[in-house]
Amino acid sequence: MNVVAIIVAAGRGSRAGEGVPKQYREIGGKPVLARTLSAFLSHPRVGRVLCAIHPDDRARYDGVAAGLGGLAALLEPVTGGDTRQTSVHRAIETISDNSATICLVHDGARPFIGADVIERAIEACRLYGAAIPGTVVTDTTKRVDADGNVVETLDRTALRAIQTPQAFTLATLLSAHRAAAETGRYDFTDDGHLVEWAGSPVHVFEGDPLNTKVTHASDFVEAERRLGSGAGWVTRVATGFDVHAFAPGDHVWLGGLRIAHDVGVMAHSDGDVVLHALTDALLGTLGEGDIGTHFPPSDPQWKGAASDRFLAFAAEQVRAQGGRIDHLDVTVLCERPKVGPHRDAMRDRIAAIVGVPPRSVSIKATTTERLGFTGRSEGLAAQAAATVRLPE
Repeated sequence: MNVVAIIVAAGRGSRAGEGVPKQYREIGGKPVLARTLSAFLSHPRVGRVLCAIHPDDRARYDGVAAGLGGLAALLEPVTGGDTRQTSVHRAIETISDNSATICLVHDGARPFIGADVIERAIEACRLYGAAIPGTVVTDTTKRVDADGNVVETLDRTALRAIQTPQAFTLATLLSAHRAAAETGRYDFTDDGHLVEWAGSPVHVFEGDPLNTKVTHASDFVEAERRLGSGAGWVTRVATGFDVHAFAPGDHVWLGGLRIAHDVGVMAHSDGDVVLHALTDALLGTLGEGDIGTHFPPSDPQWKGAASDRFLAFAAEQVRAQGGRIDHLDVTVLCERPKVGPHRDAMRDRIAAIVGVPPRSVSIKATTTERLGFTGRSEGLAAQAAATVRLPE
């Protein structure tokens, strides 16, 4: 039988914190989704892999796919919907060419899926037509009411904690999804439950306790520990500094934001001291020179250039060497404009440029007690520090 794996990766992952969706965050120097896709692409019985992604994530997905070597088995992704159920339905409608197909439906945020579980899923589907992996529940489990009072202690010997990949024949899964859509049911969070609702028996086969899903921020810490990311890595810290004098104008650029001001700055590019200092800090962790090395002011193409291009370049250089950015810290030195009202927006903008959660960015500001050129309001400056991890 033909086997196609559908990887559901269209969610926002809000429980994992702000920033890049969890399936695109790195563990052990590699995006979560890349690890998940690799597990299925490398399995000898999986013929095709199809990913359902959020429309806003196409560039991120293309980056992940490019890192996998452009394998022919990886199909063009489909655009997911507002719910997991909708995403799966859209995916299976694109492969409804062969009723003998086995569909494996797997969470994009379960990167620790083993080849043995994939094999068991295929075999269970071949035997039963619909099969889902489950693990024995080892904790005492109770049902409670709305006030948190115990209503019932359940017999855990009959309970299973359900995982993915869940396996179904195409005919069974497609029929169930179409039936749910026709009746307006879009609240199924699990394909096994949907197929049960549609009237088909579902078999539970042996899952794997290690086949965990990264959902919360703490799950990423545990995932790093499991991958032994503390071994074979070196932490580097580097600093950056930039300064620009004020000049006639009506705005300044700070932290990727255009801030109205009674003067501008004298600069070859847009003169964003925050992004320039951060760029130098990141390049410093790699020993790759400074911003002028890569974007010389003598080159007219950088005249008036947006500094987010420089910072994005530096962040990409870190990733190209297999590194990850742990934290960015900036102190702005100026009498004016006031940084406080823009601090959160700066954090969000820098985080988006670099590809880290906003909590990994710190913005501070200080005056120089009216001393020096910043104290005389002749210009402004920024100093930055970057902390990254690089493979040894």
